[in-house]
Amino acid sequence: MRIAAAFAERRAKGEAALIPYSCAGFPSRQESLELLHAAAGAGADLIELGIPFSDPLADGPTIQKATFEALRKGMTVRGVLDVLREFRRSADTPVVLMTYLNPIYHFGLEAFVSAAREAGADGLLITDLPANADPELEETVQGSGLDLIRLLAPTTSTDRIPVVASGASGYLYYLSRTGVTGARTELRVELAREIEAIRAAVDLPVAVGFGVSTPEHAALLAEVADGVIVGSALLDAVGAGGVSKGAAFLSSLRAAMDGVVRQRS
Repeated sequence: MRIAAAFAERRAKGEAALIPYSCAGFPSRQESLELLHAAAGAGADLIELGIPFSDPLADGPTIQKATFEALRKGMTVRGVLDVLREFRRSADTPVVLMTYLNPIYHFGLEAFVSAAREAGADGLLITDLPANADPELEETVQGSGLDLIRLLAPTTSTDRIPVVASGASGYLYYLSRTGVTGARTELRVELAREIEAIRAAVDLPVAVGFGVSTPEHAALLAEVADGVIVGSALLDAVGAGGVSKGAAFLSSLRAAMDGVVRQRS
């Protein structure tokens, strides 16, 4: 229950959780392991660890580039689990594996879920799995001890929110906008109202991602969301200046989020 505990700890402080996304194998296998440790040290409450996939349709240029670089250097699903296993030797920060369906099917559903749990994963987010699209897969994940993280978008109707959230645990990942991942200069003003509509329908923490790229973004979202997810902007920082620059970027987000007066405790 590490994910629930992480949100509860931040909630008790009146703060939002910081959730960075890292692509396993980028910039290299060793550096991706170092980034996990650096993220935890910089104040990350949870970490989303991406499994590189050759056809990342939901991702923008930054994550696509990181994914292809990781694959070019030989990263595999087993390699991702090995990185996580090494991280677990000295860290207990919750980790959510973020992937597409194809790598899971290729690995084998039962084998993947078992291996993920053994390696130390806490949750699973499957980018291209609509709610109730594959009940057998969803039941397998739900029965494994892994939290099944669901995605919600601005286009999700109010009536559909409870359906999407059914069987979910850990938190809900709310996309701040439609389209693919990528850093943006502005956040939509409707986000606060949309997050409240989700909260009115379900009782899970709501974390917001897609487009978070500055400490100012993080602070604004920390006022209204339970978690702030950052991916492309972090990978841009790592690509430009290595793990140390990525860690400094995360520290700046955490500092901006700390002390924010939240609209909901």
